[in-house]
Amino acid sequence: MGLFEKFRATAVTYEALKESAGRDPFGVSMDEMKGPTRAMVEGKEIVLAGTNNYLGLTYDKDAVDAAKDAVVASGTGTTGSRFANGTYAGHRNLEHELAEFLGYKHCMVFSTGYQANLGAISALVQPPEDVILIDADCHACIYDGCQLSGAETIRFRHNDPESLDKRLSRLRPDIKGKLVCFEGMYSMFGDVAPVKELVEVAHKHGAYALLDEAHSFGVFGDNGRGVCERDGVLDAVDFYTGTFSKSLASIGGFVASNHPELEYLRFSSRPYMFTASPSPANVAAASAALARLKGDQSMRKQLWENAHRVYSAFQQLGFDLCAPESPVIAVKLDNREQAFLAWNFLMENGVYVNLAIPPGTPNATSILRLSVSAAHTADDLDIVVGAYTALSEQLNAAAT
Repeated sequence: MGLFEKFRATAVTYEALKESAGRDPFGVSMDEMKGPTRAMVEGKEIVLAGTNNYLGLTYDKDAVDAAKDAVVASGTGTTGSRFANGTYAGHRNLEHELAEFLGYKHCMVFSTGYQANLGAISALVQPPEDVILIDADCHACIYDGCQLSGAETIRFRHNDPESLDKRLSRLRPDIKGKLVCFEGMYSMFGDVAPVKELVEVAHKHGAYALLDEAHSFGVFGDNGRGVCERDGVLDAVDFYTGTFSKSLASIGGFVASNHPELEYLRFSSRPYMFTASPSPANVAAASAALARLKGDQSMRKQLWENAHRVYSAFQQLGFDLCAPESPVIAVKLDNREQAFLAWNFLMENGVYVNLAIPPGTPNATSILRLSVSAAHTADDLDIVVGAYTALSEQLNAAAT
């Protein structure tokens, strides 16, 4: 019983909230997919508004056909890691395509975006001579990479270059390697980092900058290269990490850099060396999606038009929004109980969004997190805005 005692209090709270809401918000099964923005859940068709499918490419014909062809040509899986027998021509080709698209000289493909950060950080930084500085709101995979490295990890205030500057200034003089980790767009609230300023502060102190553009790749910049492209510092980022599971509509991740030493990670990064490589279908789908991203700017334009419509509607409804306009729109609720009930209300009204509650959210905030897609139609957004309008009326009535 000793192993499980630590879960008891959380389990009691979770079960009580789940019972009050009427269903489990963390166990929803998409029983049948009806395209990139619709699914059948419990016999009812709902609009998917919490998928991170920013460019809507999960049903793109080129990506689907490429995945089918890859299965026929190369099988369903590699049965080995990149370090062993798991590197196929497709993996190398995708690395070259990503490097060329981003303007970097080197790129490594990992099995997931999570492992890209885990593998890069844990291999780059080693105790006791190295140190990591991390934005307080960074994703769990970045925190886990820090922990796996065993190096001293120092948090700086979220999106605060001055806080980073102070912490770098206070480091011991015997520290050799310094790695600063932050994100382009943060997945929970949708807030965007001051990337240019953070990179400049890192370099001022002789530190390397690792930027995770998982949620901003394909979304920001004139060509979809992320917030660092928008801010004009793409070539100044030392290590650029990303994922295939958002804009590239597949599974996998990557690290890109102009530092030739990135290649050393191929024989020193444990998550790269000891995890089965991405399947041929996943790699082919990501490659086809990347080609679409490069060749069709209209998807990103539609994404931002959809984001603007939803964000403006939520502002007019008086919701407490967590960040300025972006494709991630988070509505702040008063507490976990209210958030559970609100999430269930949206489901009953045909809309699926993400429920996020403490301790997995910044500042112990309870939110309904919506992610807009370029594939959302006007009808989809009508349903979304209509459901939130009804939710606003219910919340206002309960408050009076």
